[in-house]
Parts: sequence; structure tokens; C-alpha cells
Amino acid sequence: MTQTQLPANSKSGKLAPYDVADHLRSPEEMAAYLGVWFDEFPDDVSGIARAVGDIARAKGMTQVAKDAGLSRESLYRALSQEGNPSFSTILKVLAAVGLKLSVRVATRDD
Repeated sequence: MTQTQLPANSKSGKLAPYDVADHLRSPEEMAAYLGVWFDEFPDDVSGIARAVGDIARAKGMTQVAKDAGLSRESLYRALSQEGNPSFSTILKVLAAVGLKLSVRVATRDD
């Protein structure tokens, strides 16, 4: 879901990569994006981690790593498709970008 090919120039027929991080500009957009992952794909742990990575890249990975007290390299690795971040890392990243998790009662529709 992170990188998709979209037409860049209809004359050349070439495709340009789409990066969702380029479109996550506000904390509200970031929260909505992550919320969709939790609502629509709650069992896709690696997808949720990548979504957190998209948000971190949108904010600036170097600054997020610094604010989270992590190295930039380890953060990239943890939030990659092959990564397996700890819950602590996820919480630190969310705090660094100005987001926090909340809990709600599950309904039959969930």
C-alpha cells in the first residue's frame, strides 16, 4: 500500500512512484491514515508498522528518530517491510510525530 505506480506524464507513458508519505501533511491526516490501517487491516501487523513508517517519513525520519531516542538506521530497519518493531518502538515513534493510541470498545461490526 505504500508505493504505487501512477501515471506521471500521459505523453511519455512513464509511471512515477506514488509515496503516501508525500501526502501526509498534518497530524489529522496521519491519524486518519493510521486509523484506516487499524480499522481495515487489524491483523496486518507488518502493514501497520509500514504505515507508522510512512508517517515517520512524512514527518522526517531523522527528526523522528532523534525525538524517539532511536538511531535513524534502526528506525528504518524496524519500520521496513521486513521489520518487526517492538511495541515500545511504535509508541516512541507515535509520540515523536505527535500521535497517541487510544482504545475503544469493540462492536459486533468490528
